[in-house]
Amino acid sequence: MATTAEDVSEKQINGKEHTSEGEAHVNGTAKAEVKQAEEVATKSEVESKKEEEKKEEKPEEKKEEKRNTKGRHGGVNEKTILSSVRLMEYILNTSVYPREHEQLKELREETAKHPWNLMLSPADEGRFLQVLLKLMNAKNTMEIGVYTGYSLLATALAIPDDGKIIAMDINRDCLNVGWPSIEKAGVAHKIDFREGPAMDTLDLLLKDEKNHNHYDFIFVDADKNNYVNYHPKLMQLVRVGGLIAYDNTLWNGTVAYSDEEIADLPKYVRHFKPFLVELNNVLAADKRIDPALVSIGDGVTLCRRVE
Repeated sequence: MATTAEDVSEKQINGKEHTSEGEAHVNGTAKAEVKQAEEVATKSEVESKKEEEKKEEKPEEKKEEKRNTKGRHGGVNEKTILSSVRLMEYILNTSVYPREHEQLKELREETAKHPWNLMLSPADEGRFLQVLLKLMNAKNTMEIGVYTGYSLLATALAIPDDGKIIAMDINRDCLNVGWPSIEKAGVAHKIDFREGPAMDTLDLLLKDEKNHNHYDFIFVDADKNNYVNYHPKLMQLVRVGGLIAYDNTLWNGTVAYSDEEIADLPKYVRHFKPFLVELNNVLAADKRIDPALVSIGDGVTLCRRVE
């Protein structure tokens, strides 16, 4: 309802002020209208300025904005799907580093000197997997792709003293970087390292019936183009109720973007993206598993075998 002259109280009238021209303005009435008009004008000016700046935006600025939509991992310089460095540091400093085993820290710091250190499993992911292994009371495990051994050591520390890990990699060169830390941690006896192509090792394991439905946990962080080929074999080896964990299933966040949107990223990122997209589709449609794609590290898909 509009305010009329009759609605204005005596107090308001007595509180009037005069302009230099001698005009009377009722407090809260004419002044408010002027202020509102000024705000509208200012807002219009600001919006017009923004529109002009947007039109004049440089091509490189648009490119940077496009890259930012993929988060910090879009530049392939951090193995985390989080876009906030501060939040990542908070997670590490509150729930990871305080509980990180001395030899895990040693191995992580030693791997940081390696030229391929981007392949190192993130510390928060290692911690996450350790808690999972303990919840499952996992004893018989397998790891495909070990690099310098951070996730391997994390697993070895989480399973009981009589637990076993069959670890596979194309060669032992990188593992030699972390092996001294594994030995110092007193868990080297739990690891059975198999050198050579993982597909050959899996075929050899499958020839022995005692390996069928035997493994509690299998971690895969190897050649992305073979993930889909590993899956049928691993489903025969993992027990019902056991877990297969596929690493890097968000692949620097690129799985959610078209090829055109990631055209400026490194060739290897663009090359392996279709294989991860294919894997994610296969796992989503596989009725024998109960899958969960977890946005930790570079994405980890947990597959619990249900039949």
